[in-house]
Amino acid sequence: MSMETLVQTIDLRKRFGREEVLRGLTMAVPAGACYALLGANGAGKTTTIKLLMNLIVPTAGSATVLGVDTQRLSPEILARIGYVSESQMLPQRLRVGEYLDYLRPFYPRWDRELEISLCRRLQLPLDRKIGALSHGMRIKTALACALPYRPQLLVLDEPFSGLDPLVREELMEDLLLQAGEMTLLISSHELAEIENVATHVGFLDAGSMLLQDSMTDLHARIRRVRVTLDGPAAVPAQCPTQWLRAQAFGSVLTFVDTQYRAEDIAERLRVLVGPIRHIDAEPLPLREVFTTLARAARDGARP
Repeated sequence: MSMETLVQTIDLRKRFGREEVLRGLTMAVPAGACYALLGANGAGKTTTIKLLMNLIVPTAGSATVLGVDTQRLSPEILARIGYVSESQMLPQRLRVGEYLDYLRPFYPRWDRELEISLCRRLQLPLDRKIGALSHGMRIKTALACALPYRPQLLVLDEPFSGLDPLVREELMEDLLLQAGEMTLLISSHELAEIENVATHVGFLDAGSMLLQDSMTDLHARIRRVRVTLDGPAAVPAQCPTQWLRAQAFGSVLTFVDTQYRAEDIAERLRVLVGPIRHIDAEPLPLREVFTTLARAARDGARP
């Protein structure tokens, strides 16, 4: 594993009975990244996170976190990893403050001032029992328990699920405030919440990785292209394999180019469609990137 890669899986597979949930997943999370593992519900995101946290064991393949095989994570390594899940079980009978008191001695790097600041900013009721908290408050409590020891890697499994937009925004703001040199791995199907903060993305669909890339490279190479022709437009009989969702209306041809290159697109288009008046190319929102790639994969095409 590269020194610059904090999380890596190679051909990772997981089967529950006859159902294969992960189908040869290979991914890499660079140090310092905010890596968003995206996909619809049931795509395999939570299974991936549980494998990385050694909550379940893989059927085949390998996974490492902080350079260590996930099935050999020691207490010292775990003390450098923060983990928050939407379904995380917290001790219902303890008060919020009591739970923080319980956790503090386990982490030598626990920052008491950061804990106090987080509890104040998240407006956590320290004297209330965890079992009496709302879903949003339980997620906030889990974050307040994971951040004070300043983990090198923070893993968040669907942290925004079921939260109202204001709470989501507050949680993301707090995460970014505390990020520093911390690496974030966030699994989510809430693509709009992730778009402005992710530095890298991986699109998971039916247990397979459709694509992973940096946001910079993703927006540079996947573009919606709109071509205005001198005459009537038609979809070429032999479309390039990197063109997806090609359509023609009047004198306009549109398609998603998954290997967009501004320097030679005009020349390549003229060979295919003839004289051109104008070419527009724009990045796609994450949601549209994902749906486009997922549909193409199910039709047998790859980006």
